[in-house]
Amino acid sequence: MDIAFIGLGNMGGGMALNLARAGHDVRAFDLAPAALARAEAGGCRIASSAAAAADGAAAIVTMLPAGGAVASTVRALLPALAPDTLLIDCSTIDVATARAVAAEAGAAGHVLVDAPVSGGIAAAQAGTLTFMVGGEAAGFARAAPILRAMGKAVIHAGEAGAGQAAKICNNMILGATMIATCEALALAVRLGLDPATFYEIASKASGQSWSLTAYCPLPGVGPESPADRGYEGGFAAALMLKDLKLALAAAQGVDAAVPMGAAAAALYQSFTNAGGGGKDFSAILGLLDGRLPG
Repeated sequence: MDIAFIGLGNMGGGMALNLARAGHDVRAFDLAPAALARAEAGGCRIASSAAAAADGAAAIVTMLPAGGAVASTVRALLPALAPDTLLIDCSTIDVATARAVAAEAGAAGHVLVDAPVSGGIAAAQAGTLTFMVGGEAAGFARAAPILRAMGKAVIHAGEAGAGQAAKICNNMILGATMIATCEALALAVRLGLDPATFYEIASKASGQSWSLTAYCPLPGVGPESPADRGYEGGFAAALMLKDLKLALAAAQGVDAAVPMGAAAAALYQSFTNAGGGGKDFSAILGLLDGRLPG
């Protein structure tokens, strides 16, 4: 299938390469020359613009940093697309924008599904992402085979915007549980517990969570994680803050109480203000323990 891929950042770059490895003809575009070079080396064809990438494509995948970028890109592309083009937006954006661009695409005779991802850079490169998809059932059926080339799980969350709703709710859980995990580990160490021993206990007890057992924020404990690489790579704290802010805005719109989500956002705001925004989000351990990772 001819697929346009727009946005080749830390996540999109690996995703585009997996589509090419699956046998799709991928025309890729990004503003960064280095990202384009990596895509070309991995089997993608390079386009000179988003419009050039989308020209004649049966499907268009976007992986962009914010709702405004998604809306402007989609609106610029719609008039020139072939009839009934499938658009798959894998960015993490606000629910209102996701619904608006889906409606605009539908009015123009096309299909757009929102399909944000979970799993991080390593999963994007390995093709083991989880996709949460919002849109009509027919659109999901068309998008699913493309998404399966990039992920281990492709789940239809509901109507347009439901994928974004699922993503921000999931990441609110992740942000809050990571902070609780960091607090508990720091406390355990200060109480004189051996970190590896405490990990062995908590990972088999009621305190078990993904943040502890799959992504432990303490170096040298549990499976390898960004903590073992100086908190480099992984999922940046600034991106976690972005997702938490999206969740808080959505909660305000439906009058939902999210005190833990708000507390997590405040702590990640403090961490990014102190210069930690580029570190993996698990590096917030340093803030909670009175140390900022270098």
